[in-house]
Amino acid sequence: MTTNTLTPAPPSSSRPARDGGHDGRARLTFGRILDAEWTKIRTVRSTVWTLASLFVLSVGLTALICFAAAGELSGSGNDEPVGAFVTWGLMFGQIAALVLGVLVATSEYSSGMIRTTLAAAPRRWSVLAAKTTVLTTVLLVLGTITSTVAIVAGNFFLDREGIGFSLGDSDVLRTMVGGGLYLAVLGVFGLALGLLMRHTAAAVTVGIALIFIVGNLVGLIPGATGEWLTKLMPGNAGSTLATVESFNPDLLGPWTGFGVFAGETALLLLIAGLLFRKRDA
Repeated sequence: MTTNTLTPAPPSSSRPARDGGHDGRARLTFGRILDAEWTKIRTVRSTVWTLASLFVLSVGLTALICFAAAGELSGSGNDEPVGAFVTWGLMFGQIAALVLGVLVATSEYSSGMIRTTLAAAPRRWSVLAAKTTVLTTVLLVLGTITSTVAIVAGNFFLDREGIGFSLGDSDVLRTMVGGGLYLAVLGVFGLALGLLMRHTAAAVTVGIALIFIVGNLVGLIPGATGEWLTKLMPGNAGSTLATVESFNPDLLGPWTGFGVFAGETALLLLIAGLLFRKRDA
């Protein structure tokens, strides 16, 4: 082990600080934090399995349900919204997006890696922004691909019964993009929950309850209060963008609902960020 000398180096032997640093060390830029977060998310085994399950569940279940239901949907007495079936599997695939968002936050707390992260990058808002950017990008790209493939797979079976959709239809194109947007924001919603609770199982449980259970239970509240609470619940508001037709026609419109969901997620992330900045690692 060597001992550092306190004698300053002669001016002639000094070299310019690398990347703008004054002590010879690399300056910590947002790009470096972003690169670190990208390395984390792509090298963790759980990320691969979570993203694979998102794709397989969304596409596989959509194809399966369209194969099984196409004949009945083409019947003369059918009043089901056919467009709701071409992304049916996304209802289950979205769980994987939520879980990935939670894991991006909680896995570092469970392993203790968060202390190393914050020691290397003490600017916590920058760390949070990097995590959010990487997570959003990954889910936006994979979500758009998944939604598109699910629509193509499901539409194949509907087409055979003469009830398929044109892939150039405006609602179909909106759903292809909307699937990616919805899953990306849902992942950020999970990230915010993970930062707030710092416990994987608890955050996943709360997230699933809000998206799937509470969103349906508030509809039992009588009158306009129940109707509006149903429309404004995160899963109900956001998911309409990711469907050609909704099973519930009383929900908010696709872009209006997504705007509400994005706003709710941004507020939750802001609260999580404030706590992340104040709490000990």
